Amino acid sequence: MNVAAASLAAASSEEIAPRVKEAVLENGLKVLILPAGKAPVATLQVWYRVGSRNEQLGKTGLSHLLEHMMFKGTEKTGPEEFTRIVQRNGGESNAFTSTDYTTYFETLAADRLPIMLGLEADRMRGLKLVDELFQPELKVVMEERRLRSVDNPWGALFEELAATAYRAHPYMWPIVGWMRDLETTTLQDLQKHYETYYAPNNAVVVIAGDVDPEKTLEEVRKVFGELEPGALPPAVTPIEPVQNGERRVVVKKEANLASLVYAYHVPNVRHPDASALEVMSTILSGGESSRLYRKLVIEKRLALDISADFPLLSLDPNLFTFTAQAFPNTKIAELEKAIDDEIAKLIAKGVEERELTKAKNQLEAQFVFAQDSNFYQAMLLARFELNGDFRGIDRYLPGVRAVTAADVQRVAREYLVEDHRTVGTLIPTGPSKKPMMPPSGALH
Repeated sequence: MNVAAASLAAASSEEIAPRVKEAVLENGLKVLILPAGKAPVATLQVWYRVGSRNEQLGKTGLSHLLEHMMFKGTEKTGPEEFTRIVQRNGGESNAFTSTDYTTYFETLAADRLPIMLGLEADRMRGLKLVDELFQPELKVVMEERRLRSVDNPWGALFEELAATAYRAHPYMWPIVGWMRDLETTTLQDLQKHYETYYAPNNAVVVIAGDVDPEKTLEEVRKVFGELEPGALPPAVTPIEPVQNGERRVVVKKEANLASLVYAYHVPNVRHPDASALEVMSTILSGGESSRLYRKLVIEKRLALDISADFPLLSLDPNLFTFTAQAFPNTKIAELEKAIDDEIAKLIAKGVEERELTKAKNQLEAQFVFAQDSNFYQAMLLARFELNGDFRGIDRYLPGVRAVTAADVQRVAREYLVEDHRTVGTLIPTGPSKKPMMPPSGALH
């Protein structure tokens, strides 16, 4: 075994959860601190248990819009002052909204962490929402929607696909919200959303980096411990009914290439089949030597690109997707048949041990190398915590390693069922000068 392989093996056998300092403050705030002393820096992340799944038709887009407004000041800080303070202290900050959560993060020198804790605690309960700042930011978000969805072929296709694949679950609408809902959103709507979901008992604070866990916990307790908890937010209760028949949707847009998306309903990380689905997606599209890429891109030249994606850490059951851009002059029907043939082959003949081993090695390497980043360590801890328990992070690799060829064939047979899928097709109406950006919220 060479040095690199030995290092990888040692890293992959080391559990992460036992190194985490865990606490729940009296106000309900969950705190996770992971010391990592490779460099004198730290990442602070605040995760709120609210995303587009916590909205309702007629009021979509509130979570994402509120994320924008969280930088517009409190009683203590002026508009955009949060960002300026971070930059003056040599740090970087940003935020993102997904279907399941809203996250704010800063990376900076570890000795500046108390400053960031104070700023995040301040805006957790002290955001100042005023109309003169709300109206311009609303226009910014509406323009973002135009760029990512209305004018972007991928965005438009994925929106229509989700709205067709779901009948009951709030994953049916876009994270950025429908345009009509944005047009009718009021400052009062946003204030209510903020008061409902932005509270210590609905948040997780994660810190990873060159920190002393005990001292850091005391710093967190000092600034966040004084905040009052909120009422328990309403639970997301809709359950998507079983799909009994293939659904199809066609989107016609200016675009340079025709595109195709298959979407199958699948469970998430809490289901016993999750590891096998994770391995299956890697076998199908994990790199240029994967099944789909090798067959459809390199050998048959039917697709310019193709991928398979399993949203492992989605809070609710989601969609396993196949996404392909057709090669110029390729007919969509021909591309569909080629993908169907590969799925049928997987179901009928399964996978070779060589493919299985390669996919498992890829997943293990990706997971281990991600541990070199404070940011991604914190992100994984938070996402497993939001799914029930951060300790699930240490069950990921054992789960992947335990997957057999029979498991992969079984989940392919159970979930890649034509009657349970939705097919989205993008038909170009003419050439486009706009880039084919991925849809907003593509991160799973």
